Amino acid sequence: MFYHMYRILILLVLIVQCVLPVRGAGDASWQPDLLGDGYEMRRVDQGTDYSGPVVSTIIRKCVADTVAGGVRRGVLYVHGFNDYFFNADMGDRFVAHGYDFYAVDLRKYGRSILKGQRMFEVRDISEYYPDIDSALVIMRRSGIDEVVLMGHSTGGLITACFMASSSAGKVDALILNSPFLDWNLGWKEKLVPLISWIGGIFPDMPISQGKSTAYAESLLKRYHGYWNYDTQWKLQQSPDVTAGWVRAIDRAQRSLRDGKAKIRVPILLMYSAESVTGDTWTPEHNKADGVLDVRDIRRYGLMLGPDVTCIKVVGGLHDLMLSDPRLLSVLYPRIFAWLCKVLPE
Repeated sequence: MFYHMYRILILLVLIVQCVLPVRGAGDASWQPDLLGDGYEMRRVDQGTDYSGPVVSTIIRKCVADTVAGGVRRGVLYVHGFNDYFFNADMGDRFVAHGYDFYAVDLRKYGRSILKGQRMFEVRDISEYYPDIDSALVIMRRSGIDEVVLMGHSTGGLITACFMASSSAGKVDALILNSPFLDWNLGWKEKLVPLISWIGGIFPDMPISQGKSTAYAESLLKRYHGYWNYDTQWKLQQSPDVTAGWVRAIDRAQRSLRDGKAKIRVPILLMYSAESVTGDTWTPEHNKADGVLDVRDIRRYGLMLGPDVTCIKVVGGLHDLMLSDPRLLSVLYPRIFAWLCKVLPE
C-alpha cells in the first residue's frame, strides 16, 4: 500500500513540475560530489520506515553538449550489497558515448547512510523502488528520452524485480552485471527457507556472512586489484545480515521464477566465465566470480524475459566493471554495440 501511495505522490510531483520552468544543471539542489570531475549529487527524502528516517542519493554526470532536437539518453546504475557508487571510470565511459550517467546510492548505503542506521538493512525488495523511481523522475524531468537501467549483483536482483513489477517506471533497456538471482551457499542453501520463515517473525536476528576478505583483496589496489574506494562504505569483510534481509532476498528471487511477470524490454545479461571458491585470496580470485555461481546467473537470467542477450566474460570478476582494465577495453565496446542495436539512432 505504501508503495502505491508513493507512486501517486510521484505522479502529483510530475504534474506540478510540468507547469514549472525547467531548471538545468545549475539547479541549487545539486551539489558537487566527492568524485569531483563534474559529478554532482543530491539527496532525496524517502520518508520513514521501521528504522526511522531514510534517504536515497542520486549521483550524476551529464554530457557537456547535447544536439538540439536529438534523442537524449541516460543510464541509471544501481549498486550491489555492501557497496555504493564509486566507479567514475564507468560513468565517464557512458558520458563519452553520449549517455547522461546517473547512479543511486540506495537507502542505508554509501552517501545515504544516516546516523544510527543498520547498514544495508532491508525487509522487502520493493522498499528500494521509490529510490529508483525518484531517479527516473529526475532523469525524465531533465529531458532524457530513453533510459537504460543497469544493476550489479543485488542491484541486478532489485532492478530485475522492479522491471518485472506492474508499477515499473518507463525504462527502455536493462543491463545486468552478475545479478544475484540465486544463492551460492552449497549445502547451507537448504537452510534458507527456514531462515526466511524466521525472518518474518524475528527480522533483526543476525546471520553471519563469514570472514573472508578474498573478494575485497581482488578489487583494492592496495592488495591485488586496480581500484580505490571507501572501505567504511564498502567493507572489506562482508558484514552480518539479518533474517529479515535473507527473507527479502529469497522472496525476490522466487518472484522472478514464478512465471507471473516477465521483463519486456531488451536485457543484456553479463557474467564471468567461471566461479572461484575459497575464503583465502588466490590468483584465481582475480579472474573469476568469487561471490556467485555463474551457472545460476545464466540459468535464471534467461528466464527473465523474451529478449535476453548473454555475454560470458572470460577473466571477469564478480563486479565485471571492476575487472582488469585490459579486459574492460574489450567489454565496454560490446556493451555499447548492444546498446546501439537495441536503441538505434
